[in-house]
Amino acid sequence: MSDKVNLAEKLASFSDHWAPRIVARYNDNEIRLVKVEGEFIWHSHDDTDELFLVIEGALDIELRDRTVHLHPGELFVVPRGTEHRPVSRGGETKLLLIDPRDMPNTGDEATATKAVEI
Repeated sequence: MSDKVNLAEKLASFSDHWAPRIVARYNDNEIRLVKVEGEFIWHSHDDTDELFLVIEGALDIELRDRTVHLHPGELFVVPRGTEHRPVSRGGETKLLLIDPRDMPNTGDEATATKAVEI
């Protein structure tokens, strides 16, 4: 049986942005924490949806036809194949992501930051 995960402690253990950390796994999924600031790149994931849950701060998820504004305690699922760009305009934002095992954060291994387990 696994130990419990304290999200605040895990978030306090790193400071770099746009570099996801794996804090738990279940089935074929990874629970990732990430700190973000500024703009990420436009990208899509052809084979999977992508879940964003805001823990602290605010996040805009830009889609080609609209922008979804998220605040703490809110989540949004980007449907597979949908081009999107996460943006944190007001300083640092802390997020929880649920992704399939080894999914590149940009949808492309060549441009992705590899998620690291902590």
